[in-house]
Amino acid sequence: MSTEPNRLFIPALAPVYRSGHDLVETLLRLVAGGFLVIHGAGKIADPFGAVQMVEGLGFYPGMFWSPLLAATEFFGGILLAIGLLTRPAALAATIVLLVTVYFHWIQMGQGFSGAEKSLLWVAITLFFVIRGGNSQSVDARLKKNV
Repeated sequence: MSTEPNRLFIPALAPVYRSGHDLVETLLRLVAGGFLVIHGAGKIADPFGAVQMVEGLGFYPGMFWSPLLAATEFFGGILLAIGLLTRPAALAATIVLLVTVYFHWIQMGQGFSGAEKSLLWVAITLFFVIRGGNSQSVDARLKKNV
């Protein structure tokens, strides 16, 4: 590992990079959480609507897993967006998304092209599993970074 600090191609932009660090990370958290809420809104309106789908993936009983899926996407998205219990919310979303990777790649036989979007989402949610909420999160305001 080098002991020399990273040098920027355009050193004059260092203040821009420093000032935008938390802002961009917060924006990513808000977008990811917001999109999960939007995706889960239909499921939360009909929490038992995905019973057959989850049972088709091998998750029995569907009457248990379907509402859990709805809650994970909808309420987990809200928690992620505001940065409250960021790591547990992101972990739950990551697990759900890994199931979608399996569904598209293996069960549907679509390979990478079918699972590509889910893999991108896994990378985003896994980022927040590791990083937690930043200084612009409810976790930070509560002085907790669960």
